[in-house]
Amino acid sequence: MRVCSIASGSSGNCIFAGSDHTSVLFDAGISGKRVEAGLNAIGMTGSDLDAIFITHEHSDHIRGLGVLARKLSVPIYATPETRDAILSGGTVGKIPEELFREVEADAVTRVGDLCVEPFHISHDAADPVGYRITGGGKSAAIATDMGMYDDYTIAHLQNLDVLFIEANHDVRMLEAGRYPYPLKRRILSERGHLSNEDSGRLIGEILHDQMKHIFLSHLSKENNYPALAFETVSAEVTMGDNPYRACDFPITVAKRDEISDEIIF
Repeated sequence: MRVCSIASGSSGNCIFAGSDHTSVLFDAGISGKRVEAGLNAIGMTGSDLDAIFITHEHSDHIRGLGVLARKLSVPIYATPETRDAILSGGTVGKIPEELFREVEADAVTRVGDLCVEPFHISHDAADPVGYRITGGGKSAAIATDMGMYDDYTIAHLQNLDVLFIEANHDVRMLEAGRYPYPLKRRILSERGHLSNEDSGRLIGEILHDQMKHIFLSHLSKENNYPALAFETVSAEVTMGDNPYRACDFPITVAKRDEISDEIIF
């Protein structure tokens, strides 16, 4: 399996995952041109895509979806509520409804030789989900845009090889920042976004000896810094109630405006 973050942050998100025979995107929150450039950088093109899976309908996850759908006629997988929100939202132009395929949380969808399992997340969207991807005995997961986690979340993130995990904001930066009070409340709520501290605590719950890489993802441009996210998450992992130290595993910050290193495992 191979995975790569093409873009990650509050201004746009797109992740590639594939095997030798199957290629999929998770979200298309950047322009179609940037998606294509990101795919080209890892030796792929848009025509190689077998599917696009959508986590939820917010613009930083679907901005380029209409262009890609119309150009490539690639199947789009989303929950029915997310599909309806995309089609009624009017922000991505017309998408042929026949391109949509329904997914359901906790039910596996197979695309080529990859199995993709959505799981519920807590966020202020129609029916948001994270995704666990497995193939060839390997597994990765995308867990972003969630204001809280619980035992259900932890159960879906067990025994992963690679994890894309939200580290959206530093709480003190957010509280002291220029966002209006209602937006601060939204971000800090159980239907908002994970802080750096909560991200580190969640990572501590799911670490195991075979974990190969962790990407800190969906950082806020206004309320976080890559170095701060890395240091805070690392401290939580190292000081947490688990047998590991942060330096035991590769932890990197997924980049906002360029692709991350491709991980092949």
